[in-house]
Order: sequence, then C-alpha cells, then structure tokens
Amino acid sequence: MSTVIEQAVEARLVAAAPRMPTISATLHYDRSDPFAVRMTFPAPATLEGVEVCWTFARELLAAGLEDAVGEGDVRVRPYGYERTVLEFHAPEGTALVHVRSHELRRFLRRTETLVATGDEERYVDLDHDLAELMRDAC
Repeated sequence: MSTVIEQAVEARLVAAAPRMPTISATLHYDRSDPFAVRMTFPAPATLEGVEVCWTFARELLAAGLEDAVGEGDVRVRPYGYERTVLEFHAPEGTALVHVRSHELRRFLRRTETLVATGDEERYVDLDHDLAELMRDAC
C-alpha cells in the first residue's frame, strides 16, 4: 500500500476580470507528515513563473468545507455547497482559488484510508524529526 496520495484538482483563480481562468493544482498527502496537506500550483499558473507549493493542516481543509477557518497564510471557506474558496496570503499578495468541494471531500476520504483523523500521532517519528531539526541547525 502506498503511503502517499496525490490528486489533481481543477481550480479557478479569482481575479478582477469577469472570467476566472482555470488552473491545475495537485493535492498531496504523505503518511510520514500526517497532519499536513500540500497544494502545488505549476509554474505557468503562478505570477513568478515557478512552481508554488503551500503546506497547511489537513484539519484546516476539512473544517473549511463547513465553515470559514484560518487566521494565517492559508484560509478556507465554503462557497455554497459546490465550491470551496482557498485563500493563500503572501507578502506579494493574496491568491484566491475556487475548488469543487466534492474533489476536496474525495481527497480527504482518500487521506483517511492512510491515516484516520485522530490517529496522526501514531505516524509521527519524533526522533527522526528532532534529528532533522538538529542537522539543519548546524
């Protein structure tokens, strides 16, 4: 059984123009980092022209399907039942994308097959993580 889940999603960039362009994005979940979800946007979809990856809590994504959540760089809120808005805040500005909620629900269900909500601590290797932090500090 794989310990990683990747799922492509279609996102719509909310812009000043009336038509929101569709961009590709990839959701990523790895059992070795059980609390986190990554969302990656390919280079052509970004202002900088380089791939951009945002990492945030799986719990934030799940809660954002039902109610507005987040106070930091990533915020999530429902936009009706069909869509979910993800806001990514950076010093350069804010990006808002709409993703179909059913795609996010499907992704979260798939992550549950790897690590059930509440069982994340069983998959965290604190000794390894501490060793990595110490190695990076030197």
